[in-house]
Amino acid sequence: MKRWICGLLTLVMLTVGLGAAAAGESAGYRLEQVTVLSRHNIRSPLSEKGSMISEITPHEWFSWTSKTGELSLRGAMLETTMGQYFRLWLESEGLFPENYIPEEGAVRFYANGFQRTQATAHYFSTGLLPVAVTPVERIGELNSDNGTFLPLIRFMTPAYEADIRKEVAVLGGGVGLSGYRASLEEAWQLLKTVTDMEQTEAYKNNVYGALDTDDTELILDPAVTKEPSMKGPLKYMCSIADALVLQYYEEPDDLKAAFGHELSEKDWKTIGSVLGTYLKILFGTPLLAPTQAHPMLEEIYHEMNTEGRKFSFLCGHDSTIMSVLTSLGVNDYELPGAIEPTTPIGVKAVFERWSDQEGKNWYQVKLVYQSVEQLRSIQPLSLDQPPMIVPISFEGIETNADGMIAEKDLMELFRNRINRYYELEEIYGETTEQAEEPAA
Repeated sequence: MKRWICGLLTLVMLTVGLGAAAAGESAGYRLEQVTVLSRHNIRSPLSEKGSMISEITPHEWFSWTSKTGELSLRGAMLETTMGQYFRLWLESEGLFPENYIPEEGAVRFYANGFQRTQATAHYFSTGLLPVAVTPVERIGELNSDNGTFLPLIRFMTPAYEADIRKEVAVLGGGVGLSGYRASLEEAWQLLKTVTDMEQTEAYKNNVYGALDTDDTELILDPAVTKEPSMKGPLKYMCSIADALVLQYYEEPDDLKAAFGHELSEKDWKTIGSVLGTYLKILFGTPLLAPTQAHPMLEEIYHEMNTEGRKFSFLCGHDSTIMSVLTSLGVNDYELPGAIEPTTPIGVKAVFERWSDQEGKNWYQVKLVYQSVEQLRSIQPLSLDQPPMIVPISFEGIETNADGMIAEKDLMELFRNRINRYYELEEIYGETTEQAEEPAA
């Protein structure tokens, strides 16, 4: 854990500077509204005991504190802490009074139906509004999913599929999925070493296929899956990397977290790069993302334009955030202090509306997340000790000297990207219905 500390001291000072300089009354702005799109916090792996991740290593995994795919006890504490930080920040900016009990319609919590997303929203609300009753909206029964939060294949035709595959190939260096696999060779060798998988019968007997090959298949068939999916080595790599990263967050002993192997910060980021690549292929393709994110783009736009709304919290998955940011044309960004390169566990995409002294509205968009050190130590957060805060911007959208986007420009961007769904539908064909699979 000490490997992260020196760099994070600098990074914490950086985030404090960002919070003060980017916006606020000291810079001549007043906070008017906040809309948050969140990923759930730490969960147990999505794979059941006895599945591939247990058969591909001779070691015992961390003893998870929750059922498969559910929010862990650590995740609950971390999310409450994040809610407490937002409360302090909103009070300091004058959007919330102390011990705020919201007026009707002023605050909204809405989450996907899975336990991990519902629980994340509940724990965040406890930290944000400790003396108020704040129900979390859900469509359907607990653990029934909601298409608003899922990056579904909302229509597919042969021509559309062909163009998506071409775009995936270009993003992979022009050689398709094998290009992505080649870029992850260092990560793959590290996964083999850390798990000691070569000692297992499953690996020796190719129970899960020849994992050392690049024989991965991208599935875009709505008759098979509602979300894009993969079949083959790259999918298995993602499952192993996901479980290892979650174990590292939960296990305080560095050696135990890596099954007795000594890993550096760079090594953990290399493992995390598998997760980033997997997300990029399935939910970060510009031609596909506007259709995947369409209902969530509408939901965020609605929240930002709901009169009387002060704060909105929408809780989904890494795939939800990836497809939304890709749809909006987010510029490249780096997340210091994180293992997962694009959508770390518990990350929030925060859309802040500010008004200047002339009454003109501006937006700042940030990614707010807890660093590896903060996750592993369950570090209390405050205005003096904030989470990581990284402003983001969008292709072709200008910002002013304070890093703010004019409201009219951001609203136009949302409308254009919402309409992009209908444009693609006209170009490629009509919508079709599909069946869902769990999100990450």
